[in-house]
Amino acid sequence: MNYDIVRNKRVLVTGGTGFVGSRVVPLLLRAGAQVTLLCRKSSHTENYPSSVRVVRTDLCKSQDFLPAFCECDIFIHMAALLFGLGWQDYLRANCGAAQNLASMLRAAGDRGPKRVILVSSLAAAGPCDSNEGRSETEPCEPVSAYGWSKVLTENIFRAAAQDRLVILRPPIIYGSGDLGLLPVYRGLARGVGAVPGIGRRFPVSILHVDDMAQAVFLACMDKARGVYHLSDGDVWGMADFYQAAAKAMERKAYIFHLPLWFMGLTAMASSGFAQVVRAILAPGKRAPNWNLDKFREARQCGWVASNRRIVEELGFRPTQNLQSGMAETISGYKSFHLL
Repeated sequence: MNYDIVRNKRVLVTGGTGFVGSRVVPLLLRAGAQVTLLCRKSSHTENYPSSVRVVRTDLCKSQDFLPAFCECDIFIHMAALLFGLGWQDYLRANCGAAQNLASMLRAAGDRGPKRVILVSSLAAAGPCDSNEGRSETEPCEPVSAYGWSKVLTENIFRAAAQDRLVILRPPIIYGSGDLGLLPVYRGLARGVGAVPGIGRRFPVSILHVDDMAQAVFLACMDKARGVYHLSDGDVWGMADFYQAAAKAMERKAYIFHLPLWFMGLTAMASSGFAQVVRAILAPGKRAPNWNLDKFREARQCGWVASNRRIVEELGFRPTQNLQSGMAETISGYKSFHLL
């Protein structure tokens, strides 16, 4: 990897303490970048060296970080709400932050970053079950509130950053440190897993978090332009993904193919209970990982992406296949006694 891409560059990052950010920031530091984090007051940054500058702020409301925009060469936006109970959650968190950040980009003008990288999602592009995968040239067809929030976020940034903008749309990202898939792994450790639909494969694209970090790094290149879809280059059935996790845990797991109507009922129950808890007991409580919006995505034909463009234009080369990536994932969880 050519570290000269970001050497001595001033890089401003959101989401730097999250799952993907925890791999991106160390990579930037190894490459010689000067990193500044925009994060919440509650974010844990003690694992980063003192050379990392931390600006604690509210991405949706505050505009006190304009100087940070004016000083940076590259801006990487990774912070996002992944699990919400409905449109309002996603609009407030994802689109609200995008509007505020876009106003900062406009205010910075020519003093602002020369490159803006937005980590979006394949949910913005829409479902696909072909082995060729969904390409960047196809129109966006989101099916969930989360997917629509990502489309709106892309458009907000596109209007503000114009040709400075690079958009990355990853599929399922996995690896040690991801709390989103942890309930799935814990179920597989007990010998069971569930995939949506009876009599179908539900094909998906996946990407290990280390390769996601590589894609973000390559997007810093001057020649990076437009939208890039990401994957490890293979197409997997969801059951294949689960079995690989069970094998890495040295467990034998039975994978249930649940009817969609039943999964819809469980998602409705989960969302309804969370709404009651939020309304009565904990107004700020986050949404459960399994909810109606995630069911809207699970009921589709599949989620397959073509990574051809980023491979051909930027030299993206995934380093982890499903076997090695899942071995790292499970090993990491065990080291923190989460499995």
